Amino acid sequence: MRKTGTVPIFLLIFLVWLALAGSALAQGRIHPDPARPRPGFKPHQLSFETPQDGVARDEFRSAPFYAVILKTAAPCSVKENERAEIQALFPSNKVFSPLTSCDQDPEDTIFYTNVNPKVGFIAVYAGDSLEQAQQFLAVVKQTGRFPGANLRRMQAVLGYP
Repeated sequence: MRKTGTVPIFLLIFLVWLALAGSALAQGRIHPDPARPRPGFKPHQLSFETPQDGVARDEFRSAPFYAVILKTAAPCSVKENERAEIQALFPSNKVFSPLTSCDQDPEDTIFYTNVNPKVGFIAVYAGDSLEQAQQFLAVVKQTGRFPGANLRRMQAVLGYP
């Protein structure tokens, strides 16, 4: 015998769970145009849409994307003038580098997945799809300036203090 009212309660619980799971899995769309960054992002950061809902969270991730790792370096050693010089080579694709936990800006809270956090790097946004990324990697290699350039699938992560 079925109890009345049981099914609607389970349905309600399921719908609430589905809504919460959907928001937990939300990812910010990348803004790869260096001329049009999202407000609040610094010149060395790849900007992406972040939540404005006031909900407390540990971190928020961008949508996955491909980047070309142009060069690796010691942590915190990439200087803005070097990044800007490279940016001039790729005016439509954001050139970025992590400065998380660097002394010059202890509040820099953007980091990137699928990289060794003990190694610094300079990278350039290469697209959302593998096909776009491979085409862009070919453009990078044609410059002859980055012989070790390689593709990496990653996400940008905003860590909340």
